[in-house]
Amino acid sequence: MSRDWESVFTTWSQGPSKTELERAENAEKQIRQAIQASEKLKNRNIKVFTQGSYRNRVNVRQDSDVDVGVLCSDTYFPEYPDDNVKMELAKSFIPATYEYATFKDELEEALVARFGRAAVTRGCKAFDIKANTYRVESDVAAFFEHRRYVTATSHHSGVEMIPDDFKPPRVKNWPDQHYQNGVSKNDTTTRRYKRIVRVLKKLSNEMASKDIQSAKDAPSFLIECLVFNASTSCFEDQTFKRIVRAVLAELFNNTLSDDKCSEWGEVNELKYLFRASQPWTRQSAHQFLSDAWDYIGYS
Repeated sequence: MSRDWESVFTTWSQGPSKTELERAENAEKQIRQAIQASEKLKNRNIKVFTQGSYRNRVNVRQDSDVDVGVLCSDTYFPEYPDDNVKMELAKSFIPATYEYATFKDELEEALVARFGRAAVTRGCKAFDIKANTYRVESDVAAFFEHRRYVTATSHHSGVEMIPDDFKPPRVKNWPDQHYQNGVSKNDTTTRRYKRIVRVLKKLSNEMASKDIQSAKDAPSFLIECLVFNASTSCFEDQTFKRIVRAVLAELFNNTLSDDKCSEWGEVNELKYLFRASQPWTRQSAHQFLSDAWDYIGYS
């Protein structure tokens, strides 16, 4: 008997429950309280924010933990388009007196003071804070501002961290741009974009549980970015099964070669989706789309 994919997709498309959102918000609130209670951090210029799938409302049950960023803007990491801009800005530079390593150590102290040593594990990139009945498990990342200068007087503002192992490349993210572009895409697709992202993430998780390698190789972030690059016309049908079919077909055709997708960006539109620096390839994305099509049984 064939599976009722429309019913399955309808269930999978639903957003996080009120309880899930409350537990994520509680985690964020407690991390903010930890910083406010720290004598070393409370007077710093710090912003605490959720990022990733929870903030963008595309999380599914397998996204059990919430990503929280702790951004200190007292120091920033610059990136220049050329030496002329670098020389121009150098005239007004004030050398940093607060270093990233110090900030991360002080954040660790604050988290341990608030949650207890047993609940806080320091990883290479982020701190893991164990869940309880009140809050979800949290990955807490320390960031300085990243400034990508376009000219000497304008820049894009993102976040940057230095992993403990110092291995390149350094982690640079654009959470605000990602959020804003996701909201815009959702609005232009009559709120279907994020629903389809959830559907394909759940589909990928199910495929991975059946040992389909391409699904294991497809991070949820990649799936979100692929759906973002599907044209608005793909989302115009009234049924999830037809929308998913249209999205998969267009993305499959456009990832056959580099010609049509070489300029695709992540949702933030400040980083290319298919470049050597990414942990995935166009070919691996194409294989996932092909396997997803076959798994559902489209013809």
